[in-house]
Amino acid sequence: MPTNAELIAVAERHLYPNYRQGPFVLARGKGSELWDVEGKRYLDLSAGVAVCSLGHAHPRYVQAMAEQLGTLSHVSNWFYNARNIEAARKLTALAGMDRALFCNSGCEANEAMLKLTRKHFHLQGQTERLRIIAFEQAFHGRTLGALSMTGTPAYREGYGELGRVTHVPYGDLAAVRAAMGPDVAGIVVEPVMGEGGVLPAPAGFLQGLRELCDESGALLMFDEVQTGIGRLGSWFAFQKAGVRPDVVALAKGLGGGFPVGAMLTHEKLARALPPGSHGSTFGGNPLGAAAILAVLEIMESEGLVEAARRKGELLAEGLRKVVKEFGSICESVRGDGLLLGLVLRPEFSLREMLGRAHAMGYLIIGAGDRVLRYAPPLVITEDQIQEGIEATRRLMRAA
Repeated sequence: MPTNAELIAVAERHLYPNYRQGPFVLARGKGSELWDVEGKRYLDLSAGVAVCSLGHAHPRYVQAMAEQLGTLSHVSNWFYNARNIEAARKLTALAGMDRALFCNSGCEANEAMLKLTRKHFHLQGQTERLRIIAFEQAFHGRTLGALSMTGTPAYREGYGELGRVTHVPYGDLAAVRAAMGPDVAGIVVEPVMGEGGVLPAPAGFLQGLRELCDESGALLMFDEVQTGIGRLGSWFAFQKAGVRPDVVALAKGLGGGFPVGAMLTHEKLARALPPGSHGSTFGGNPLGAAAILAVLEIMESEGLVEAARRKGELLAEGLRKVVKEFGSICESVRGDGLLLGLVLRPEFSLREMLGRAHAMGYLIIGAGDRVLRYAPPLVITEDQIQEGIEATRRLMRAA
């Protein structure tokens, strides 16, 4: 097999250069471990940005996907397919919701939420209700609609007018209330802000958003692309918070590595996107639906949702000890379940820290300007968590 350097030289000639990637090429994985083309082993503490909930090459997942690929992979939405129907029934039952619309990614799920929210009021004759309230530093995706809700100006720069969205500070209910008006169709919120720095919602904030939507008639949209499917120690963050959203967007861990997304709604919104108003060529294809079913069934049988809570507490405890030991370098730990952030002090470079960690053989990713984000596979073992904590300690010592 070619070396890392040889493959990277090819990548630099042929891949579009919109990413900044590490100087190694990953080739295979098993559980929470990965190996590059030269055989170097890495501990995976990022799970492909919270995607690989079952880790890598889970045997039951591999078998389910192989069997489906050998049976039926795609038929389009001109026709029903059994796996799509089964996935919708299973997913809505777990969420306590009624309808599922399948797509291929988180930004597509958020696009569907945005379109549904505006169309819902249009069909009721409230054509002025187009404005969305979103949050500063939020991240909802890269398509123009999802980008309009994304609260980091740098992501929106250069794309012109993106739509009627008002961004307010995350966690500030008074600011949300002040921004409300008769033209507001909905509020979109991440229960834990992921890309913005692993920021959990303050106590009472999500409940307060529900109350504001109830008062105004606006829809409450939860972006659970990163928090959903067990990552926080409950199937969905809204269940843990005790808040009932009107619409939920899912992706990432939902497919366990296969690209899928979903929008879930209650029955009252089932007619908001009538035939012809929205669709997806690949959304709900049998192979993607088989991935969803495999993930949900394996997580249930292996108790991975409860394990995420327990393992998250173990990881958080270890990281807090690192903060206590290296308080001049890192200042706090925040997050929930197996979505945690280690906050660096401003004088330390996040990019340099990530580079050092990768060179040491463990894969973490950044969030915001100065947060090391830990989002490992839910199958990570307690020994591997301890290994990750010790690796973080070595990283701090090197810094």
